[in-house]
Amino acid sequence: MIVVRVELHSAITGETTELSRVVIDNIGGTKTKGNYQCRSYRKGSPLHPLGKNVTRKAEVIGHPRLADPVLTLVKKALDALRY
Repeated sequence: MIVVRVELHSAITGETTELSRVVIDNIGGTKTKGNYQCRSYRKGSPLHPLGKNVTRKAEVIGHPRLADPVLTLVKKALDALRY
């Protein structure tokens, strides 16, 4: 599971606030091509196994897991989630 969090670190108060979260789960594929489920959550919500608080869902199929850096997968996930 890959968890991508977007946080605001306030220079004024020093507080950290989560603005967004995306989770990318491996759902199969081969050694070289991966298939992933992607979900975005409401800010600050727990990662619930039954999908509560999920705002969007999508899949990335056939990602070259050994050839591309992880941020390429994150970009594909965000595109698939229509962000």
